[in-house]
Amino acid sequence: TGALITGSVMTMVLLITLMVGTPYLTKAVSTLNKLTGVNVEVADVGVYVKNESPIQDLSGLNGKTEGILGILDRDNTDKALQELRNQAGTLDTTEYIGLSELADGLMEEEVDAILLNNAFLDLLTETEGYEDILDKIHEIHTQQTETVIEKVEDETKDKWNILDLFGGEEEEERQDRVFTMYISGIDNRGGLIAKSRSDVNILATVNVDTRQVLLVNTPRDFYVPLPISGGQPDKLTHAGIYGVDVSIGTLEMLYGIDIDYYFRVNFSGFEKIIDALGGVTVNSDYDFSAGGYYFQKGENHVNGSQALAFARERKSFKEGDRQRGRNQMAVIKAVINKAMSPAILSGYADIMESVAGSFETSMPYDLIAELVRDMLEKGGSWNIVSYSVNGSGDSRRPYSMGTNAYVMIPDQETVDTAI
Repeated sequence: TGALITGSVMTMVLLITLMVGTPYLTKAVSTLNKLTGVNVEVADVGVYVKNESPIQDLSGLNGKTEGILGILDRDNTDKALQELRNQAGTLDTTEYIGLSELADGLMEEEVDAILLNNAFLDLLTETEGYEDILDKIHEIHTQQTETVIEKVEDETKDKWNILDLFGGEEEEERQDRVFTMYISGIDNRGGLIAKSRSDVNILATVNVDTRQVLLVNTPRDFYVPLPISGGQPDKLTHAGIYGVDVSIGTLEMLYGIDIDYYFRVNFSGFEKIIDALGGVTVNSDYDFSAGGYYFQKGENHVNGSQALAFARERKSFKEGDRQRGRNQMAVIKAVINKAMSPAILSGYADIMESVAGSFETSMPYDLIAELVRDMLEKGGSWNIVSYSVNGSGDSRRPYSMGTNAYVMIPDQETVDTAI
């Protein structure tokens, strides 16, 4: 999904470029204000019962016992429980250590119902012996919980002011201005603010003064500790279940850096962005088929649906997820090239309308505007370099799962190179 969204960043930059000095300026600012500064995430926490259970709605829960996860996702669980008790009455709870134990508690009727964040359902069905669990249980209620995304800033850090990004000091006296953005592609077609696994995890470090961008791709199965796991490793993709702030913290620990902003898109949002650009031309390393489409070695012009299939495929390649990462990088470059082409300039109004609501970012509007103004004044191009860290496949028990699963053990040498 979202590896491609670095192109979306450039699309957003393009939009402002196209609107400066035009009658559409007010409309542009309004659109961008909807896309920037997002700071709330939503979790859908479901109440599940066995198919044959007499409990079919919240009224049947009064006085019953509900199974919950004791440690995993406890903040969302506690918030949902409080609301459920307000609506359903008295609820006793029994805590379980993991997903499989929670499911067993329901199936063996130790509890009358279970409470589970919907984002964990895929993890449960990926667990051996529980592949068909959703055929045996059903949801009787969904309780939404909201979490404010907070990024703790180091007050002692000498950060440059974005409003003075391009001025205030003599050119020869100032240091290079650099910021890093976390780019996330989430694996759902629902709302952007829903907590979900992050299938694509890319860091874009931008040097404003030297006009260079480094893209670092970290595979979704990278086996690394999360900020909330007490040192126990998990798949990087699982960090997104706990929120974008946990994904950011995981990568900050892995690379020993500070991440300034995030940028996130889901499947449908990515497709809209590609289609708004009139499609893009990607270069494929191999002949392969995916998602009902055929891609030839060399250049391929793709629409949104085709680009998504191209970027998500891994089973067609001997190197699997590693080649998928390279394909995602190929789409990034294709999107940037198309977004900056003269052919797009005349259709900017339609592009603006199409991308609204398709992605979210915490990058301030002021910074985007300053970047564009600088590009308009100075011209020139950006040098984009990409790199992927690597690792070896193994079977280990991730923090978020009850049994062993495929993971990628990091190759520290490649991590050091990325750093």
